[in-house]
Amino acid sequence: MIEDRNSIIQNLKDAGCNKDFIADFLHYYDQAERGRQIDLLTNWRNCLLEQIHEEERKISCLDYLIYRLQNEYGN
Repeated sequence: MIEDRNSIIQNLKDAGCNKDFIADFLHYYDQAERGRQIDLLTNWRNCLLEQIHEEERKISCLDYLIYRLQNEYGN
């Protein structure tokens, strides 16, 4: 069980989860509240996905400017 707990903690850290998130997750883990664990993970995943989409929007803005500049200067 300790190895499982340690690997869960490491996985959460690798996923960018902060200490408060990990503490909440482990509390639900200890209480065998799987639904709450899944809710936490789903919410974290959604936050990460939104961050990705925001970065994609920024990249699209840059791509548009690059496109406009290339067309303006004939490159």
